Amino acid sequence: MLSVRILLAEDVHMIRGALIALLELEPDFEVVASVDRGDLIVAAALTARPDVAVIDVDLPGTDGLTAAAELQTRLPDCRTLILTSLGRPGVLRRAMTAQVSGFLLKEAPPDRLAQAVRTVAAGQRVIDPQLALSAWDSPENPLSPRETEVLRLAARGADAAEIAGCLYLTTGTVRNYLTAIVSKLNARNRVHAIRIAEEAGWIP
Repeated sequence: MLSVRILLAEDVHMIRGALIALLELEPDFEVVASVDRGDLIVAAALTARPDVAVIDVDLPGTDGLTAAAELQTRLPDCRTLILTSLGRPGVLRRAMTAQVSGFLLKEAPPDRLAQAVRTVAAGQRVIDPQLALSAWDSPENPLSPRETEVLRLAARGADAAEIAGCLYLTTGTVRNYLTAIVSKLNARNRVHAIRIAEEAGWIP
């Protein structure tokens, strides 16, 4: 029987150890590398050459979805299975954009994780049905591309003057965009608008 070679990326030491133990209970699995930071994933994968990378979405250094997208470019034969405790439709949208092979909630039963790894290793996709339904039911982004870019910069901590400089706009125009964004999202203020957009996956 050929083993499925697995790389595991999880920053919480206790959870990482438990996942390794769980995966290695399966006779056809071999954990060939484990890392605790997103910016270590690609280098570890290029060395260990796993068949499947099981990646937590929320990692220090580089988030799991960004690392998965880079891994897809650098090592396209390695499939990616994202684990998350964040059941937000926006996270699933980002995962699909990153062309991950599977997306599973951490609350899933252990046998579902093993099944998902095998399915992904076989070249098929796995999406948690609960997440798929929530993504299907979530609304489309009501913001224009320019409004989305303004809000993305605001979410990174830029003030109106800095956003204006980045986008070659006047400060007054940026303030008008921010006012329109808050109105379109029925938000209480800019901070609330950012949270709404992040949870919906309209800004990364």
